Amino acid sequence: MVSTEYPPMRGGVGRYTYNLVNALKNNNVSVKVVSGDNGDGDYRGISPFNKHNSKILLDKLDQVNPDIVHIQLEHGLYGFKLPFFPIKIKFSLDEFYDKCKIPIVTTFHSSYDFKQWLNLIKCKSGKSKTSIFDTDFKLLYQKWLHIINYYTFYNLNIKIMKKSSSGIVFSRYLSTLIPGSEIIYHGSEPFNSNYFDKLEARKKLGLPIDSRIAVVVGFLTATKGLDIIKKMDIPKNWIIVTNFSKNHYNKETINLDFSENKKIINLNMGYVSEKELSLLFFASDVVLQPYTVSSGSGVMFDALGHGLPFVSTNLGFFKEFEDKNLGVCVKRDPYEFSMGLKKIEEKYDLYFQSVKKFKENLRWDIHAKLHIKIYERNVKDNKLLIKINSSQKSKSQL
Repeated sequence: MVSTEYPPMRGGVGRYTYNLVNALKNNNVSVKVVSGDNGDGDYRGISPFNKHNSKILLDKLDQVNPDIVHIQLEHGLYGFKLPFFPIKIKFSLDEFYDKCKIPIVTTFHSSYDFKQWLNLIKCKSGKSKTSIFDTDFKLLYQKWLHIINYYTFYNLNIKIMKKSSSGIVFSRYLSTLIPGSEIIYHGSEPFNSNYFDKLEARKKLGLPIDSRIAVVVGFLTATKGLDIIKKMDIPKNWIIVTNFSKNHYNKETINLDFSENKKIINLNMGYVSEKELSLLFFASDVVLQPYTVSSGSGVMFDALGHGLPFVSTNLGFFKEFEDKNLGVCVKRDPYEFSMGLKKIEEKYDLYFQSVKKFKENLRWDIHAKLHIKIYERNVKDNKLLIKINSSQKSKSQL
């Protein structure tokens, strides 16, 4: 299993990888993890900033001799950079995908259509405009980089998929962006599979017990939609509870001052443990996601795994799950998100029952078994290929 991000490092990809590894081990699969130096992998040394990641992984292959290599792919975690001219994308696993003789399974944690790709463009936040070169020029430069590099980025995913024995994505929407990939939903369960009573969870977190709670969590980035939250006319019997942690992959400065809206509670707990995250979800009624981009949205799956429906921006990723009555998608507008909370409340039992049924698909044990089927198929195919190649080689020598 390969992931530059791995606990105790902070981040959704690391958490996902850790839980998957434990579930595989509980199903009698021997797993060795290659992680960054700050992660507790069995082997370390790879990094988003290490241009020699391919060599390190190829050396580990000779040392470990695995049946399968499974890469958790988030492009920025492997040195992906947007060049000024899209001639050569910098991606530190190119050589590994070209030279690896072991079947590779790739889990794609993100892919974007063109509109969402452009939504990634942002200028510095929380800093007043000092000159045209400090803001407008940088914004134009980011637009240039994204517009000219989209198809290079898109084709990188396609190229990686072709070099992989199998590709895994978290939704039908993502599978359309990466043809040939297979859908396995993002795993999610409460901490140690323990369920907390809503009242007990709220008391532990010091939250009001007589209001409905919409929770907003994740890395603190401009794509999370704080601009929407601040402008919402929050329904009378609702409050919004937020908890963001610093994104250690960039230097964004986001204003978290919610003083203009007394119905927003910022827990200000920073990066929370698995147990604390479970408590927060159990204390809540809905997860709110006014995102500008969706990617793989582990937060949505975490919420569903704890029995919470969602109110999200009407992006392709979320619409797929709205069709399953797991939540509501609305236009990315403060008024629409306020109405989304009211719509959830009006038919809460319907959404709750749909989520209750769906979350059984997210248990890590089921998740592991689906992965094992893919591993076994690829090992079998690889052994057959080796046998065929060996037979052809023997005939050619006669």
